[in-house]
Amino acid sequence: NVRNKKDIDRTIAGADAVISALGTDKTTTLTDAMPFIIEAMELGGIKRIITIGTAGILNSRLEEGKLRYQGGDSNRKMTFAAKQHEKVFRMLEQSDLEWTIVCPTYLPDGEAKGGYRTKKDYLPEDGKEISVGDTAEFAYYQLENSENIGSRVGLAY
Repeated sequence: NVRNKKDIDRTIAGADAVISALGTDKTTTLTDAMPFIIEAMELGGIKRIITIGTAGILNSRLEEGKLRYQGGDSNRKMTFAAKQHEKVFRMLEQSDLEWTIVCPTYLPDGEAKGGYRTKKDYLPEDGKEISVGDTAEFAYYQLENSENIGSRVGLAY
């Protein structure tokens, strides 16, 4: 149970890194769990975390200083999920962890097919979708890659 500190502590103990694909599903599960994850990692000396976020928390191309969900870049009218992911982004920014937030755009089920594009802190221009398979592949690759530490990374075809 990710909302239970003892469960988080037990799960993370001895890990080399953490990959979190926790979503929001119209709940605060993500923001309830992340403080426990961060604390367990810090106490256990685990530095690396890769999380799956949303393209809504990337920088806006339309309004400087805003995120996509705030600046009108996104077609989504519901902002609950983006706000939850932004809270996690801010928590990670304040931590001493080596974090990367993978920010896919529209995420249909599907196998990895490659050919995707990435951009630090922005959605690649004209990016419309990325498969679950390619998102997972990119997230896994971050375990061995330090170039995106401390960044949100937009991901799209």
